[in-house]
Amino acid sequence: MELFIQISQFVLAISILVILHEFGHFLPARWFGIKVEKFFLFFDVKFALFKKKIGETVYGVGWLPLGGYVKIAGMIDESMDKEQMKKDPEPWEFRSKPAWQRLIVMVGGVTVNVILAWVIYSTMLVVNGDTYIPANNLKYGIDVSDAGESLGFKNGDQILAIDGKPVKRFDKFLPMDVLLGDEVTVLRDDIEMSFPIKDTGKKQVLNSDGGPFIGPGFAPKIGSVKESSIAEMLGLSAGAEIVAMNNKKVDFWSDVEGAIQDRKGDVLEIKYRLNGNFYHKFAHLPKEGAFGVYRDANGYSITDEYSILAAIPAGWSETIGVLKKQVKQFKLIFNKEVQGYKNVKGPIGIVDMMSPTWDWTAFWSFTAMFSVWLAFVNILPIPALDGGHVMFLLYEMISGKAPSEKTLEVGQIIGFVIVMGLMVVIFGNDIWNLFK
Repeated sequence: MELFIQISQFVLAISILVILHEFGHFLPARWFGIKVEKFFLFFDVKFALFKKKIGETVYGVGWLPLGGYVKIAGMIDESMDKEQMKKDPEPWEFRSKPAWQRLIVMVGGVTVNVILAWVIYSTMLVVNGDTYIPANNLKYGIDVSDAGESLGFKNGDQILAIDGKPVKRFDKFLPMDVLLGDEVTVLRDDIEMSFPIKDTGKKQVLNSDGGPFIGPGFAPKIGSVKESSIAEMLGLSAGAEIVAMNNKKVDFWSDVEGAIQDRKGDVLEIKYRLNGNFYHKFAHLPKEGAFGVYRDANGYSITDEYSILAAIPAGWSETIGVLKKQVKQFKLIFNKEVQGYKNVKGPIGIVDMMSPTWDWTAFWSFTAMFSVWLAFVNILPIPALDGGHVMFLLYEMISGKAPSEKTLEVGQIIGFVIVMGLMVVIFGNDIWNLFK
């Protein structure tokens, strides 16, 4: 059931993004009187799951979920329709329109992706606010995994600065900021110290499968218990302080979560204190479903509330911030020592990252992030991508001379080979990691 929920969330997110991206091409094309022959979600190689012609456009759903497309008349694209291009240009074809109109059509998809992310981030700020932990609220410092220790961190460290820039808050972006940095300053045992963030440690972090390498250090104290859960039936309640699980001492809440995860489908041993009494109990955990305990985060995090007017610029800043981090990730991907390219995830890897329960906040956060990613990838100057078409159009606008159809065809083929090669590498990584 969990896998079904993960796949469903991924397919829904991709469907939304693909439809809106292609609509970003479709709408300006129709504004400029360009005929759009097909509008498809997913690829209809050999056959389609569904199709219907409305007006002059065939709308449909393909069976190959690797994206989608609009087929614009008179345009050299992945369909490589040479027969149409041999005919004299018609006034309703893409190639008959001024370069500036064709440019607007080609950047339409990327523009919609950026606007969508902006709208989602702004809306989430209005609905949920911005929740984070101020750096000075981390009473227990940070909680570090084995991979985090390879970077030089220790449990209880307070992160003060990354590359000389003060760290004022612990949020979802801080771990990535660490990986993209070169030096970190921490407060350890009341002593301020700095150390380099070595590539060997970054490689170990990226290759680890143990979840986040650093996190807030929450005390192993229960904040709430789910009603009718295993934990409630066991006698656990808010305020219980976990001492040990599975015969191991726990220091942070992450130790509690790890112990529960390790014992799914098996017997969980738990020792805790509650109201001055000590308890030692056992419970059998099912393979699926929650144990039912939640950490005590009182006094740690704060939430900044946003009005609609305040959320609009803040949502834009969030969108640009996500874009900058995605660009900077290439620093890890192409680093010979880090070998980040081995950890690039395709559809299989991304599905595994999705929440196993239907979480709308997580869903929209992922959709916004992936929308920014699609915008960035699509605008790269690679033929067969939107950015490749933009590159040729800018050349035409600057030089006053359009590239020959032969040049466009060869470029399309080269771009297609590059994109397919990247997809093979990405899917290969997914399959290899699946077997590992």
